Amino acid sequence: MIVCFFLLVNIILILIQIRIKSKPPPSRNILRPYILKAMNIADAKLQFIEYIEIEKGRSQLTSRNYSHYLETFFRQMGIGAVSDISESKVREFRLKLNRMPGVKVKGQAGTTMKKATQNYYMIALRSFLKYLRKRSIPALSPDTIELAKVGARDLDLISIDELQRLLKAAEGTELKSLRDRAILELFFSTGLRLSELCSLNRDLDLSRDEFSIRGKGDKVRVVFLSEDAKAHIKKYLAARKDMDEPLFVNAAKSSKEKSRLTPRSIERIVRHYATKAGISKKVTPHVLRHSFATDLLSNGADIRSVQMMLGHANIATTQVYTHVTDKQLREVHKKFHSKR
Repeated sequence: MIVCFFLLVNIILILIQIRIKSKPPPSRNILRPYILKAMNIADAKLQFIEYIEIEKGRSQLTSRNYSHYLETFFRQMGIGAVSDISESKVREFRLKLNRMPGVKVKGQAGTTMKKATQNYYMIALRSFLKYLRKRSIPALSPDTIELAKVGARDLDLISIDELQRLLKAAEGTELKSLRDRAILELFFSTGLRLSELCSLNRDLDLSRDEFSIRGKGDKVRVVFLSEDAKAHIKKYLAARKDMDEPLFVNAAKSSKEKSRLTPRSIERIVRHYATKAGISKKVTPHVLRHSFATDLLSNGADIRSVQMMLGHANIATTQVYTHVTDKQLREVHKKFHSKR
């Protein structure tokens, strides 16, 4: 009797073990979305910012901007968790943005925030929602967010005469003048972005007419040096007495200062020589980039080539230059207009 009892117990234990082994463990993937749905929004934002900077290769400036745009939305709409983001709250936030005062301009009546600026907030939020979807976190669909329509962008341009005056304004034999002339020549020769020019080091191979630059999105492209740009960079480097790595350094740096020129410093340099040249328009490094593009197109370059040299991911970005450089339309107007 006892033997039968123990035999029965063993059979029951074996059956229990078989059942446990055959039963699949609870799937993490089933529970994960419900856990992450209530994820603290600050943690989700931090992971997103790290993702766009590390995996997507966005710059630190882009990461800071995205963080600011998202934080503004979360704070104003009382978002505490991913599940709090709703279509109604996005709509309410867009209404607030549309009623926010814009940048005050002296002599002009107060205006509201520009549509393009409002879109920056929406682009950041849409990218955040796409990231959540990529991680299988239940959240508002990014497709529900549409950007506001904006008018064609006005280009800040300077004439060839103004460009020549700007370059000549930096003439001189002192180290600072040599450096500043090299900066201006390099901007116009290559169409570099401000951040790209700041990142250059002095080991630039000036025996060649081209060099590679790593631009937005960590993409590499080739830019080309004119003879004037090479000549002025060589003069500047020959006058340098230091062995610092950056190509453009603070000419009057103390031991406590960083040697590499900051973007803000270069913006001030360009603005200084524009004023010295008697140019009343606002002149920035990006205006010189515009001048580079329009000069190429005006002289017959095709838009695809200009797109590659500027490092634009989308040709629509480059097409903004075509309406100011279309010589064919100008010739048609002269030939056929007012011939009565």
